[in-house]
Amino acid sequence: MAQHASFSSPSLSKYTYDVFLSFRGEDTRYGFTGNLYSALSQRGIFTFIDDDVLPKGQEITPSLRKAIQESRMSIVIFSKNYATSTFCLNELVLILECYTKQNMWILPVFYDVDPSHVRHQKGSYKDAFVQHERGRFKDDIEKVKKWRLALRQVADLSGLHFKIGKEYEFKFIKKITEDISSKLNRSPLHIADYPVGLKARMQQIQRLMGVAFIENKVTMLGIHGMGGIGKSTLARAIYNLIVDQFEVSCFLADVRENSSTKHGLLQIQETMLSELIGERNVKFGDVHQGIPILQQRLCRKKVLLVLDDIDNKEQLQATVGGLDWFGLGSIIIITTRDKHLLDIHGVEKLFEVNELDDIEAHKLFSWNAFRNKEVDSNYKEIIKRAIYYARGLPLALEIIGSNLLGKTSDEWDSALKAYDKIPNGDIQKILRVSYDSLDTNEREIFLDIACFFRGCTLRHATNMLEARGFHPKFGIRVLEEKSLVKIDKHDGKFVIMHDLIRSMGREIVRQQSNWPQKRNRLWFYEDIISVLEKQSV
Repeated sequence: MAQHASFSSPSLSKYTYDVFLSFRGEDTRYGFTGNLYSALSQRGIFTFIDDDVLPKGQEITPSLRKAIQESRMSIVIFSKNYATSTFCLNELVLILECYTKQNMWILPVFYDVDPSHVRHQKGSYKDAFVQHERGRFKDDIEKVKKWRLALRQVADLSGLHFKIGKEYEFKFIKKITEDISSKLNRSPLHIADYPVGLKARMQQIQRLMGVAFIENKVTMLGIHGMGGIGKSTLARAIYNLIVDQFEVSCFLADVRENSSTKHGLLQIQETMLSELIGERNVKFGDVHQGIPILQQRLCRKKVLLVLDDIDNKEQLQATVGGLDWFGLGSIIIITTRDKHLLDIHGVEKLFEVNELDDIEAHKLFSWNAFRNKEVDSNYKEIIKRAIYYARGLPLALEIIGSNLLGKTSDEWDSALKAYDKIPNGDIQKILRVSYDSLDTNEREIFLDIACFFRGCTLRHATNMLEARGFHPKFGIRVLEEKSLVKIDKHDGKFVIMHDLIRSMGREIVRQQSNWPQKRNRLWFYEDIISVLEKQSV
């Protein structure tokens, strides 16, 4: 009879269990595995444990197969006699299949056995396979090969090693439950309100990476392309897809923006290490001091790290200087507009994000322009014109579509004629049309957000704009409706503005004068210092 903890519902709707326990009953059922099951249950972790004492060699039942397939993660407890059970080995093959096909997270636990004995079938594992190959499976070498491969691949994953007499078992179990609980409580990153074209691009990346997702080596993946093309969206999707396979993980968004301040790059290093080792208040003296510390602290950890929007080599040198900075099995994902940065850093796996095709562009534009309403046939030709102007750029499709939402066909025609005056491919000017449609109050709010308040909380931005004499509660709503800003409701209501839109706003301010002191807004550190020094003379 199967047992499961009853303290919580499954973490994700598609799963029946949080954890599946794979173990050799005669070794650990009434000891370590039983205690681990109890600890997981007390944590409210929905855990499957097969409580039937099965005869040696029995095949996996349909109900047990279903339990494995519907578990979010699996803890495989390798003990001395694990490999003597063909049932355990068949179970392991199925677990590995779920790992590769549906991204099940696997935690190998080496219970008083040498991990290399499991990986290379030595010691008691060698003896077990000698018996299999001389016994009933002497004529089924392919099955035996499949078992050996499963042992090697699972043993290569980041796991935990327990030696009897070397540490307290209850402390070891506590470490496992804390690790599992942390992974279950990890919220996925918000990808997009209406993802289009992601599945095909993710499959392309998976083909590009090949077996890198399961190989025991460090891999860097570079995602490059023009601004607004969907690099960050794709990186978030890949991150969510594979994050459960790693010991620790970190997604560093807006690296270009966050490193532009005086100590920005130093703060990025500190944030990165803090998230990856789980320590608060990490502080370095300077960037150069941070480099060897990062390398030393992370070189034995299996890390998933995303550096989003890199724009100079110093950022890479300070955060991911080399493959030897990270433990085996780590994957580093870098997004940038500049492919040259990836080349000079030696990133071998490169993926260029291209424009959406006509079908994808039509889907994305129509959702933004009509939401789920039926499209009037009168709009057919106008839709083609709008999609043509956007040229498959996801951000432009969102901006133009949202700007035309709820408008008549005549208003569409008028707006598209305005777009027609803008040179093809000049994305900055395409976005400028949305800005030109704002009234004075809305324009000032937009420029302030572009220069100062992107990434701030909605409350902070609202308070600062009100202090400036504007009416932000209405104005920000208008900007959000026109897709000039987004309010990240999934993460504490932060004001989000895409970098292309922000660049367009800042360019409007820069065009006021070639001299910083004659502009009505300053945000660049060196410009501010220069103006203050001149005023103090």
